Amino acid sequence: MKYYPVFWDIQDKRCVVVGGGDVSLRKVKRLLDCGAKISVVSPKLVPELISLKAENAIEHIAADYDVRYMEEAALIIGATDDEKTNADICADARSLGIPVNIVDDPQKCDFILPSIVERGDLTIAIGTGGKSPALARSLREKLEDKYGIEYEILLNILGNLRAKMKESGRGKAWFESLLNAGILDLIREKKWPEVKKTVKEITGEEATID
Repeated sequence: MKYYPVFWDIQDKRCVVVGGGDVSLRKVKRLLDCGAKISVVSPKLVPELISLKAENAIEHIAADYDVRYMEEAALIIGATDDEKTNADICADARSLGIPVNIVDDPQKCDFILPSIVERGDLTIAIGTGGKSPALARSLREKLEDKYGIEYEILLNILGNLRAKMKESGRGKAWFESLLNAGILDLIREKKWPEVKKTVKEITGEEATID
């Protein structure tokens, strides 16, 4: 099976996670990072999910799974250790036309969740088609070492220059010139005056360093 890679805006969309254990917690944290409105369906919750509930960060439906809890969901994640429940979640979600992910069971998934490296707004996603999470994790660790916070800062600089780069028609040339001028090394070494000077000399614009 080939998956269509996509970055999906789920800000303020209702997402349902079935299960209250550690696996569910990991999925909830990622959804929270994306600004989703999360409903967790489970009779019991691990302590950290209880804390999120107390902070009103999630809605807790303290019950066994039932299809009625899927109403108006943008996506559903099944993170239980019961095969029948997971099968029911998958069948119900598909009958309702709601994308579903059943953890560690690609055959019951409409989408799978990649291993991710994040540096601010820079996101690098690694997928193996569900064949080897261990390989995805290994690659993620290598990429985390290679792509440090300097890429987050550079992306912010480029983002602030985006309109001018587009207007000038020289965006690609500016980008290549900045890299050739060693701007990543300057950022790593926190030589902010030299960073600003380099940006000014190449683009004629002031660098905003967030």
